[in-house]
Amino acid sequence: MATNNDSYYIEQTLKGNTNSFSFLVEKYQNMVFALSLKMLKHREESEEVAQDTFIKAYKSLSKFQGDSKFSTWLYRITYNTCLDRIKKNVKYNSSVEINEITINEIKEVENIFEGIEREERSEIVKKCLDLLAEEERIIIHLFYFEEQNLKEISSITSLTESNIKVKLFRARKKLFSIFKNSVEPEIYKSYE
Repeated sequence: MATNNDSYYIEQTLKGNTNSFSFLVEKYQNMVFALSLKMLKHREESEEVAQDTFIKAYKSLSKFQGDSKFSTWLYRITYNTCLDRIKKNVKYNSSVEINEITINEIKEVENIFEGIEREERSEIVKKCLDLLAEEERIIIHLFYFEEQNLKEISSITSLTESNIKVKLFRARKKLFSIFKNSVEPEIYKSYE
């Protein structure tokens, strides 16, 4: 299921044309780095993981079956490499308590959100996402920002689709809670 373009370069690399792999690196380096940065939240660590990912992908290229997109396969390698790094560096883990959220509170937060400037919104969302646990943050990132479907996320994370649905639901609830707690103080500051 690799795209024709990817298939060509994969085939060429496997035939010994190592320069062909540089096309794949160039094509996917931003995607790999973005995923690493989302998970690790540290530029230097993310750059190292991106390099490690491509080294692992190159060494394992003969194992790529083509039954999924090459990008999904590469995401999986990136995800697992990040998890290995996180296990070594526990300091990156964080968690937030889930609070009960009503529909009215969600609408209230959405209304407040509309009043905040675009740059401020982006910064607030980034800070809120950073407060989620690693697995939650990556599932949210893959689903909403990378527009991966549940099957692709399952392939990347080795979680079942039903487990991803549950984790996605909980992560959204937690994100709304974090967002509400982050936005309200901002609103109060503006009236002081």
